[in-house]
Amino acid sequence: MVRISAIFIAACIVLIAGSIGVVVYLRFGFTGAESALVALGVLTALAVYNAIAARKHDRLEASNQLANLARGAGELARQLAEFGRRLSTMEGKVDTVIDRALATAQPLAAEIEELSTLVKQLADSVAAHEVALAAERRPAAAAVETPAAANGAAIMADPDSHLAAPLVVAAPAAPAVSAAPAAPAERKIAAFAGLDRDGIIAAIAKAIDASKIDLYLQPVVTLPQRKVRYYEALSRLKAENGDLVAAGDFLAYAEAGALMPKLDQLSTLRCVQVVRRLLLKNREIGLFCNLSGATLTDSGFPKFLEFMEANRAIAPSLVFEFTQSAVRAMGPIEHESLAALAERGFRFSIDNLTDLRVEARELNERGFRFVKVPATLLFNRVGVASTDIHPADFSDLLGRFGIDLIAERIENENTVVDLLDYDVRFGQGFLFSLPRPVRAEALQGAAGDPKESGKDAASPPHGASAATGSGGHLAQLARVGMRRN
Repeated sequence: MVRISAIFIAACIVLIAGSIGVVVYLRFGFTGAESALVALGVLTALAVYNAIAARKHDRLEASNQLANLARGAGELARQLAEFGRRLSTMEGKVDTVIDRALATAQPLAAEIEELSTLVKQLADSVAAHEVALAAERRPAAAAVETPAAANGAAIMADPDSHLAAPLVVAAPAAPAVSAAPAAPAERKIAAFAGLDRDGIIAAIAKAIDASKIDLYLQPVVTLPQRKVRYYEALSRLKAENGDLVAAGDFLAYAEAGALMPKLDQLSTLRCVQVVRRLLLKNREIGLFCNLSGATLTDSGFPKFLEFMEANRAIAPSLVFEFTQSAVRAMGPIEHESLAALAERGFRFSIDNLTDLRVEARELNERGFRFVKVPATLLFNRVGVASTDIHPADFSDLLGRFGIDLIAERIENENTVVDLLDYDVRFGQGFLFSLPRPVRAEALQGAAGDPKESGKDAASPPHGASAATGSGGHLAQLARVGMRRN
């Protein structure tokens, strides 16, 4: 539009200048050259006038635009100032509300803390009363217990996995396979009737040398789906009279007789065979195998390490488990042995917790990937030492360092429901399954069929002999083909 207007004005200027030239030529008698000069002068004058007028118009329009921009900037500045004033007022009100909330919440927090202390004291008192009542009922239960019932209780109760024993059991469960050395418990065991302490130790040593240690498995399931993800291997000793003796009844004597390294090597060899059989059906399955701290410092540990080196292909599926007391008692030698196993890809677990005071970062650095905690300890239903972390936050703390929490001793559905609020991913207990024996053909097949288990992996490391001691015991077990007695 502007271009058309400019062309029209230019045409008008040329027409006016030409008209004036024609007039002076015809009217006033100017020559053609003079008329052309007059026309050119008029054309120049009109063009200059038009240029000056156009520029003046443009300046006026630019001035108006600048004035509008100035008014807009002023309005924006005013609105920003108003917004800043309102924001300052709101911040003052928020600070006032926060101060009031803190002033209101502090007395409430103090009352809640006092209430939690009272609840804890009440729980401790209830636990003490339960222990006293159990002690009073125990003699009466022992009086009516038959030999057959005692034998059944020894089979079903599993101190190894820290499960609660049936009511007919006359004494509390003993430590797990990986428990630290302790003096033998003064309790009567039907399978060892008539034997003194040294006689019991000799009987246990004979059973270990004869491979009369049966392996039982108890599943570890996911929560809440209850899908079997792992198994824990538990030991049962077959006595001369045919009775099965739970680990809690003979471990203390085995520790006193320095038999734990030989027992651990026998259990580990069978665990390797079981893992190979399980992996044929499910590549994601895993097995917990209990070890004692004595095995890590035993003179036969190098041969044990060679055997695990030969089986490092199954390292992701085999987890070595130690008790909390054993882990806390570990020294430089034990840490070096753990590091050697970790270098070969094996992972570790800690169980038998009596409190929640664990160093998650340190456990992760040493290769621990699992922590087993009794459900009652998470719920604070038993008397335990105070800790710096609330049990509900324990799973999150471990998870930040790549450690999974497993709740054990689960015996009823209410416990499972409560555990979901604690973000527990795995569970173990009588509610899901009792420990069940490994079939004889499973061990025999794993030991004797190279297609199923691998000939080299199921055999002892090269150079193992039948010499006495833990290393020789491992070689002897491999030569006899892991016969199930």
